[in-house]
Amino acid sequence: MARLFGTDGIRGIANKELTPELAFRLGRAAAHFFGREEKHPRFFIGRDTRISGQLLESSLCSGICSSGGEAVVLGVIPTPGVAYLTRKLGGQAGVVISASHNPYADNGIKFFAGSGYKLPDAVEGELEDIILTGMETLPRPTGASVGTISYRQDLAMEYVDYLCETVSGDFSNINVVVDCANGASFEAAPEVFNRLGFNLTLLCDRPNGVNINQHCGSTHMEGLSKAVLSRKADLGIAFDGDADRCLAVDENGQIVDGDQIMLILALNLLNLASLKDKTLVTTVMSNLGLHRAIKQAGGKALVTGVGDRYVLEAMLKQDLSLGGEQSGHIIFNEYSTTGDGLLTALQLISAIRATGKKLSELAAMMTRFPQVLLNVKVRSKEGWEKNVVLQRAIAMAEAELGEEGRILVRASGTEQLIRVMAEGPSLADLERLAGRLVEVVEAEFN
Repeated sequence: MARLFGTDGIRGIANKELTPELAFRLGRAAAHFFGREEKHPRFFIGRDTRISGQLLESSLCSGICSSGGEAVVLGVIPTPGVAYLTRKLGGQAGVVISASHNPYADNGIKFFAGSGYKLPDAVEGELEDIILTGMETLPRPTGASVGTISYRQDLAMEYVDYLCETVSGDFSNINVVVDCANGASFEAAPEVFNRLGFNLTLLCDRPNGVNINQHCGSTHMEGLSKAVLSRKADLGIAFDGDADRCLAVDENGQIVDGDQIMLILALNLLNLASLKDKTLVTTVMSNLGLHRAIKQAGGKALVTGVGDRYVLEAMLKQDLSLGGEQSGHIIFNEYSTTGDGLLTALQLISAIRATGKKLSELAAMMTRFPQVLLNVKVRSKEGWEKNVVLQRAIAMAEAELGEEGRILVRASGTEQLIRVMAEGPSLADLERLAGRLVEVVEAEFN
């Protein structure tokens, strides 16, 4: 049987692949696992706005209770809010029910440890083993030992309070448009921005269960760009479905991606002598322009594999302060244990205000190399790294680009996709080379 956990928890079509039965078993296994050290382990559970969220939430909570655990239901809340509250309030684990930027029919379940960090691979492996082979042997507590469920939507305000404490000063002269993606930030974001005094315009803040990420949010920026221009705003902010990342739009309606945001934040920290070891942690997906810009400013970039867990792993190992991904998933070691879109937005705006420059001027400090990214749907991703035909095609493309560019081919950790990226000085060459690689992938894996 295929393993359950991918790079960001368990994902699938809700009620088909990610079923309530699986959610129940997951809750039961997790409460048993964490109950080894705490008799009645406490789980803080949050979700986004998908119609399937309550279905999975109720099943997960039932599973937790059946193993004697305590489920604290937070309601709709950004993913980093769950991590923050789990750590602050002493939970044994936090659970988020969300599929992030995926369409509404998908959903997912991912865990945080009591520390607020994502579970290590080894712990996820143990949970998988229990679910796949050990469910029948789990004890069933009875009487007073049965678990409980409490509903604490009010705790989200403690997360909002904390976010507001990470910045200071007067924001009343800043005109910002915020796209909530009809997702998990739809209540927290306006609370934060209004409390801090921004001149705020909200978009896509009316979720109905099926409109999360629908032509909005960080994967669909067109509406935000138009709104920024029509309102003559200073900038726009777009969150994804679970609000653990954000992208921006400058005053001219141009998208500012995660690489540019990271550079702005890193240079601000460099100026404050607060960027530890003068190092920014990025993934292999970050643009070559980011590497050149940070180097020219006297800093350096440390490169990891794709995925926020690898960014965080490197940050913790070397005690670094800032890292993230081109997608806008950015981690501030000083403030958070995971990527946080709201926190990123506030820190970005603070950095803009500190320079006295417009966002377009700051974004222009990075010259973005042309980059082509193509997603190829495949029947199976198995064995793609060792496929001789594909590896030969990659080597040929790399040889043609030389030292001025690069090729990156990788399998998605959450979807049946193989991603092909080409980067270099000539867009026409990149499109040709990437297209050739896509043909190879389709021929070999479909």
